[in-house]
Amino acid sequence: MTFHRLARTAILGGLVLSLAACGGGLFGRGDADARRAATDRQVAAGQAQRDAEWAERNVGARGESSSMWDLFRTKDDPNTTVEVNKYIWNAALEVLNFLPVQSVDPFTGVFATGYGVPPGGGRAYRATVYVQDPALDARSLKVSLQTQGGGTVSAETQRAVEDAILNRARQLRLRDAKL
Repeated sequence: MTFHRLARTAILGGLVLSLAACGGGLFGRGDADARRAATDRQVAAGQAQRDAEWAERNVGARGESSSMWDLFRTKDDPNTTVEVNKYIWNAALEVLNFLPVQSVDPFTGVFATGYGVPPGGGRAYRATVYVQDPALDARSLKVSLQTQGGGTVSAETQRAVEDAILNRARQLRLRDAKL
């Protein structure tokens, strides 16, 4: 019985000594505290540097900082603003309303349709419309038409569709101007 007690005491003592050697002593943690304090100072200095860089980036020349209301202000960055003429966009959807819309991306100004037969026509067409500028101008509109067999559409037909879209866009703009 005493042998077991002596063995337990020896094992427990060895364990305490090995743990004390790892931690810098039984009671003193001077080295560990110094290392922790140095690390804390480095972290605080890094955070202060990041804060200073953030303030430099986000405080404008007039000294105003950004806020959540900046999300609602219009900016001139073309990557975040929509540069699509709403009259051409709506006119294209109205003129091509006989075609089923498959994909719409108002941020890039592109929508694609599926195949459909125009009223009074016999051929099925599909269209891809690209509104590339906010101006109500013929240069702002690109229309690509394709027949169901994969054939191309004549230039006259394509020009007639573009003209119909632009005429409707002008009508929509004039209607809004009267309001």
